[in-house]
Amino acid sequence: MLKKLIFLLIPVCVHAQDYQKVHAKAIVVDSHNDILTACMEKKVSMDNDLKGRTHSDLKRYKQGGLDVQIFSIWCDGNKANPNAWANQEMDTLDAVVSRNPDKIAIVRNSKELKKAVKEGKLAAMFGVEGGHMMEDNLDNLNKMYARGTRYMTLTWNNSPSWATSAMLETSKKDSLAKAHKGLTDFGKQVVKRMNDLGMMVDVSHVGEQTFWDVINTTTKPVIASHSNAYTLCPVFRNLKDEQILAIGKNGGVIDLNFYAGFVDSSFMRKETKFALSHAKELDSLIKSGVQRDYALTLISEKYAPQVQANKPPLSMLLDLLDYIVKLIGVDHVGLGSDFDGISVAPQQLDDVTSYPLITKALLERGYSKKDVTKMMGGNILRVLKANEN
Repeated sequence: MLKKLIFLLIPVCVHAQDYQKVHAKAIVVDSHNDILTACMEKKVSMDNDLKGRTHSDLKRYKQGGLDVQIFSIWCDGNKANPNAWANQEMDTLDAVVSRNPDKIAIVRNSKELKKAVKEGKLAAMFGVEGGHMMEDNLDNLNKMYARGTRYMTLTWNNSPSWATSAMLETSKKDSLAKAHKGLTDFGKQVVKRMNDLGMMVDVSHVGEQTFWDVINTTTKPVIASHSNAYTLCPVFRNLKDEQILAIGKNGGVIDLNFYAGFVDSSFMRKETKFALSHAKELDSLIKSGVQRDYALTLISEKYAPQVQANKPPLSMLLDLLDYIVKLIGVDHVGLGSDFDGISVAPQQLDDVTSYPLITKALLERGYSKKDVTKMMGGNILRVLKANEN
């Protein structure tokens, strides 16, 4: 009986060892994480132990086997002087790097990235989430690039003067009937300037007309830094099949967003009910100066047991990955968690230490080690290199 039990356990142990080896060998990349905003809102620093307060910190990145993080630089459309805010967020990461030069480095190209990873450091870049943060000024775009910004999401939910967002195009169609949709001439200049600099164009959050204008303007592969598939989860922020196919044809990559509402279409109703039950606390946070979208994250953390019951299973996120792979192949999928910018993630994805569970689940679904390595980071690195000049 003992021999039989040992025999049954061997495949499980070997498999567990396998996924850990695959994960350790891969260059694991997350293209979208909002810890810098979280640190500013909560007045903490990511080189401290923030377990229980955030999804991310420097120590837990290491525990999760993450090698490359593109840090989101974000503010909503109501923030005064958004470019100054963007630079302030970048300053917070610069300070962390200066205190921890043996653990993290800001890198500006593939060569520097590989060097940092080889030295056991977290390779860091910036991704500006929202074209409004360049304040209609190409000089600001140049300066953000010089500081290490390697992609810009053309819109957030709000729209700059030169591009329309998915939220605007889907929620205010009547008001847009006589207005410009998509990229203006200046918007096309922005895309071309990004191509010239070597900055990836990010189409997450953009409206469909903006998306197609980008595809028809760019000369480089694009990314969707944190988006999912509309067919399986029909919400305004996800990509329709035609868009997914276009990104594949363009040579780009779609990095999966972990937000429960973009994974499970029934989640939004649950979250709305949850938010209404805590409306007074939400209003109080907003009045105190917390940005509206981030206030819900704080309330979700406070009432974690209530939120836990609403979480979709990890399998639903992987179903989205499978769907995109069937449409355009394993060369065009990656990870864009949106950790610390989302109120709820799927079950098991509690924080940045959870990445190995994705590697494990992908292997269990029958993906080869080579394909898993691509999806865990290789694909976004290919697109990064293709954009470099």
